[in-house]
Amino acid sequence: MRAALLRAFGEPLEIAEVTVEEPRAGEVLIDVAASGICGSDLKAIDGKSPVVTHLPCVLGHESAGVVERTGPGVTSVRPGDHVVVAMNGPCGRCRNCVRARAHLCGGRARMSAIMGLTADGSTRLTAGGEVVRPYIGIGSFAEKAVVGEAMCVKVPPDAPLDLLALTACGVITGVGAVLNTARVEPGSSVLVVGCGGVGLNTVQGAVLAGATTIIAADVVESKLRHAAEFGATHTILAGDLPAQVNEIVRGGVDYAFDVTGIAAVLAKTFAATQPGGTTVMVGSPAAGEDLRIPPGLLFGSRRLMGTQGGDATPARDLPILVDLYRRGRLDLEGLVSERVPLKDVNEAVSRVRAGTVARSVIVFD
Repeated sequence: MRAALLRAFGEPLEIAEVTVEEPRAGEVLIDVAASGICGSDLKAIDGKSPVVTHLPCVLGHESAGVVERTGPGVTSVRPGDHVVVAMNGPCGRCRNCVRARAHLCGGRARMSAIMGLTADGSTRLTAGGEVVRPYIGIGSFAEKAVVGEAMCVKVPPDAPLDLLALTACGVITGVGAVLNTARVEPGSSVLVVGCGGVGLNTVQGAVLAGATTIIAADVVESKLRHAAEFGATHTILAGDLPAQVNEIVRGGVDYAFDVTGIAAVLAKTFAATQPGGTTVMVGSPAAGEDLRIPPGLLFGSRRLMGTQGGDATPARDLPILVDLYRRGRLDLEGLVSERVPLKDVNEAVSRVRAGTVARSVIVFD
């Protein structure tokens, strides 16, 4: 099969022939239909991802496809099923899973997948006899992928896979941050800082939650126009965020979401909330970056929270997102700026990096 390999940090991806083994017990071979290009993929290319420690690696994780074959013991899906490939496959048995916190699964299989390995420490991919790791156990910048059964979430066969692929990461992270992590209440005021793909879905999540004031902030004016199309009631070119927000909502917003992954921006976002307000860090700052917040702000009972993939349980939340799309309450088509073949992945990565697109989606014939 063809795949986009990361062979050296900071270098373009290489389109190469990769051999994929048959799925083993509990595994599923997916014929990948589409894969979104996410900011996490760019961090991996730049050598800033904590989970990409060995090269070569097949990047890609926001994907959907069709089940081609299943390994022994797989019962939840069968060949021909259409599936979204979830970013995590909870074990269902560890301490977090049994406490309904599947997004924090610490099971051996899940932790191995994060590092691009199976539970037995191997992979199913090789290139010229060299072991290849799939990014977080998926590696969807490829025509096929072998994933754990728990990562496969069945979807209706008549729904477009190139759109449903987006629910696997960008949509579930943004919407989940609002509904699962912050639990925004109807009638609330919300600030979303950073209006790329995940930020737009955070705006959509605020609409779904019933927020009545939704402020979108970014340093790129075109992104703000896009945010307004997705439901933002106010847009601001980010500068002095607390002061700018105070002009719209006196005293600050109820909920704020930083999607930039920049610690200094997160601090300003936090300061733009009212006493009792909640700030969620959606974007992840680079390793080693410090966050500086005046302690006095905490005396106002303000809360600062993190989220991991929208704190979602894929088997529960992905079908809900798909249903919202099918009912016209979740815009997926508007997120897609371009569809590109695998051979053009590096050009698409450049556009994602420049911020000129909301989402580039690799599509496979």
